[in-house]
Amino acid sequence: MRLLVTGGSGYLGGELLRRAPDAVGTAYTGSGDVRLDVRDAAAVARIVESVRPDAVIHTAYARHGDGAWETNVAGARNVALAAAAAGARLVHLSTDVVFAGDAGRPYVEDDPPHPVTGYGRAKAEAEAAVRAAAPGAAVVRTSLVYGGPSPSPHERAVLAAAGGVLDMAFFTDEIRCPVHVCDLAEAVLELVGLAYAGPLHVAGGDAVSRHEFARLVAGAAGHDPDRLRGARSSELPERRPLDCRLDCGRARTLLRTRLRGVREVLQGPSRSTRHSPSALV
Repeated sequence: MRLLVTGGSGYLGGELLRRAPDAVGTAYTGSGDVRLDVRDAAAVARIVESVRPDAVIHTAYARHGDGAWETNVAGARNVALAAAAAGARLVHLSTDVVFAGDAGRPYVEDDPPHPVTGYGRAKAEAEAAVRAAAPGAAVVRTSLVYGGPSPSPHERAVLAAAGGVLDMAFFTDEIRCPVHVCDLAEAVLELVGLAYAGPLHVAGGDAVSRHEFARLVAGAAGHDPDRLRGARSSELPERRPLDCRLDCGRARTLLRTRLRGVREVLQGPSRSTRHSPSALV
C-alpha cells in the first residue's frame, strides 16, 4: 500500500513514518521527504498525483500563529479534495477541543462539535470540510499526545517546570485523556485498512487533569511532582474547554490496538525505558 503522510516532521507524523518506513512524508518545515504547504491547493494536488497513494493520513496542522486558520481549514480541505480525486483512503486527525468541555460526561462521536477556542473552531471547521470533500474519510479525534523517542511539547514544558527552568502552573480543572504516540500511530495505521467513515474517538484510557498529567510525567522522569504548581483555568478571563473526556468505546470495539491509560504507561510495573520520559531527556 502506498501511503502519504502530511506533517511528517511533526510529533505524530514522525512516529507514523517510523512505523511505515516506505511511506512518503511531507513537511512544511523541518525534515521530510517532500516540502509541502497544504494551503497551496495546486501543490497538494501535484503531490498526490505524483505519489499516487492508496491512502493519505493528514496530520499537518498549526496550533497558533499567522496562517493557522488557513493551514487547518483550507489545508484539510485541499488534502481531502486531492485524496478524493485520487480515490485514496483518507484518515484526518482532529482534536478533543472541538467540544466545549461542559457536557459533564465523556463525549461520543455523535455529539455535535461546539468549540470555544480559536483552535477548536478551526479544527471543527476542518472536520466539516473534510467530510464534505471526502465522505468516506475517517476523522480521528484525539487528546494530549506524549511518549515516543523524544519528549512531546507537553512533556518538555512539564520537565522544564519540574527542573526549575520554567515558571509554569498546570490546570487542575482541565480534564483530558492523554494518549501515547505509539498507541495513536498504531491505531491510525490500523484504521487506514478499514472502511470506517466519520468521527472516531481515539485517546488514552485514563481521564486526568493537566496537573495530574504533569505530575505523572515529572515522577516518571525522576523529578519531584510536588514542585509543580496547580491553577484553575476557569479563573482566566478567556474561556477554555474544561472537561474534554472522549468516550473511546467505539474505537475499542473496532480496533485491535489497545489504547493504554497514562497511569499504566507512566506508573505501571511493566513500564519500560522506551516509554519513560526519563529516557527521553
